[in-house]
Amino acid sequence: MSFAPRNTTPPPISPVSFANGIEEVRRTRPLIHYITNRVSINDCANVTLSIGATPVMADAIEEVEEMVSSANALVLNLGTLSRAQVDSMLAAGKMANRNQIPVILDPVGAGATSLRTESAHLLMNKIEVAVLKGNAGEIGVLAGAGGSVKGVDSTGLNGDPAGVAQEYARDADATVVISGVRDVVTDGRRTIVVDNGHEMMGALSGTGCMAASLIGAFAAVCPDPVVSSVAALVSFGIAGERAAQRASGPYSFRTALIDEIVLLGRDDLMQNAKIGSV
Repeated sequence: MSFAPRNTTPPPISPVSFANGIEEVRRTRPLIHYITNRVSINDCANVTLSIGATPVMADAIEEVEEMVSSANALVLNLGTLSRAQVDSMLAAGKMANRNQIPVILDPVGAGATSLRTESAHLLMNKIEVAVLKGNAGEIGVLAGAGGSVKGVDSTGLNGDPAGVAQEYARDADATVVISGVRDVVTDGRRTIVVDNGHEMMGALSGTGCMAASLIGAFAAVCPDPVVSSVAALVSFGIAGERAAQRASGPYSFRTALIDEIVLLGRDDLMQNAKIGSV
């Protein structure tokens, strides 16, 4: 995996730039290593398989360095956190950095407890994170912008989400994703909003974790974290829109969502992406 130099002019974002990614994921079947949330671990594995990548869930500190060395991306999720898990995340993240494997961090519940907030800051400080993906409250807390989190749900962010994300992306030297009704993706230079999705996605536990999983799959084949994040969010949003048309409730929606991800193709992303620039 090679990363685009950060001092170069970034390429523009267009449907063509990210739609090809879904074919590349399915052609190469990258291995995505997860240290993740026990609540949503099965759904994360299934969305990864559905998009065409291969998941492995491994959090024992005795094996994480070896496992991540064989992977194409690493996804860290703080959803069901422990001190031992943080140690494993640090070990895996540092090995991923040494091997130029992109790291995606989902700081679930940052701001709700001191353990979660301190762990998210520690990981951001000790690991080169390619993509930080969280809700508005979590990103606001980490950016020092007055975010508010109750449990693992955002209850608000002081200020403009895009502006907060842009400034924090520059400070952290990472791509920042704020997920919500309108997703924001920025590296501090390019800022893209994604309006694909459906309100039923908010009625199902773990959809944020699933979105981060897809970001990992696309990041494994695309060296530009803005492009890979937009591709993942557009894919997930389109699948959500289509799943809602044939679901009668949250659990039938969950099943339909996985099915619709399997059915997605390059033309779906090209024709149905709802993106804009800020």
